[in-house]
Amino acid sequence: MANYIHVPDGAPAVPKFNVTVDENDFRSGALKLMKELRPHWKPAEVKMKSFTDGITNKLIGCYVGGDMQEVVLVRIYGNKTELFVDRENEVKSFRVLQAHRCAPRLYCTFNNGLCYEFLQGTALEPEHIRSPSVFRLIARQLAKYHAIHAHNGWVPKSDLWLKMGKYFSLVPTHFEDPVQNQRFTQEVPSAVCLREEMLWLQQSLSVLGSPVVLCHNDLLCKNIIYNPSAGNVKFIDYEYAGYNYQAYDIGNHFNEFAGVNEVDYSKYPGRELQLQWLRAYLEAYKEYKDQGADVTHTEVEVLYVQVNRFALASHFFWGLWALIQAQYSTIDFDFLGYAVLRFSQYFKMKPEVTALSFP
Repeated sequence: MANYIHVPDGAPAVPKFNVTVDENDFRSGALKLMKELRPHWKPAEVKMKSFTDGITNKLIGCYVGGDMQEVVLVRIYGNKTELFVDRENEVKSFRVLQAHRCAPRLYCTFNNGLCYEFLQGTALEPEHIRSPSVFRLIARQLAKYHAIHAHNGWVPKSDLWLKMGKYFSLVPTHFEDPVQNQRFTQEVPSAVCLREEMLWLQQSLSVLGSPVVLCHNDLLCKNIIYNPSAGNVKFIDYEYAGYNYQAYDIGNHFNEFAGVNEVDYSKYPGRELQLQWLRAYLEAYKEYKDQGADVTHTEVEVLYVQVNRFALASHFFWGLWALIQAQYSTIDFDFLGYAVLRFSQYFKMKPEVTALSFP
């Protein structure tokens, strides 16, 4: 299996506890975990804070005292997310990234989630990631990820098309709710259309020569933690991490300039900002790969075309994902509306980016 992620020898083992945490009544389950992880904490003194940013899982912070200096995060997997998230792969990615000092510490897994270290800093918003001082940090950190070897001698292959095909097979054919179903049939492209586009994407993007690297695959603003005092950024949430095309990971991040709750694709980065971002990225990538630090104008331009074309695959991927979530998720979010937005932007962007030519 060429996309197999190899955890380095000597990486700390991660205990698994036979605990199930109820997402609606999480305190007793979370306390069982704290008894294992923080036995010196008195149960009555453990405070819990629910984080509401995520739209896949439920996230709880457990701590004692008033300053939230030492927080253990308890992440409870969303309903039926095992259909489209490989949990074993997620833990491997977490451990690989932790070994390379790119991730917080993973404390344990439990029956329906995992616990990890809370990173001090601010989860970013779309307006922050446009700032040159911040986007250069993000570009460098992503380059660091992409330079990691975690394939134990295999020639890595992207599992993007395999995953996309799996997601396509999980897309509902109809919804029980009549209003939702009408919206689904009227506003979402047909299964025949989606299948055609998926085939076109695979045929046209897999020949672009983008290297296959270890990717985050979900670099939205809230997954970037900025620590101004340390002058760094760290990425969190590795559910979708794995071997993929370099240009996909960057294009996916550029799509996230539009935000999630109030999506505005006019915020997609323009050519000038992209070229600065891509140059910063390539300088760091070559540095981490020991290929010198000289980056040519042509290299930046080639990556620009690859990234903007792969941004299409990102829209398509998350469109399919949102349709599955619309069927199963218990989180209060308009997944169907989000799918419509992603597919609409896909078709709007397609002629613009296919017209781009390589230098």
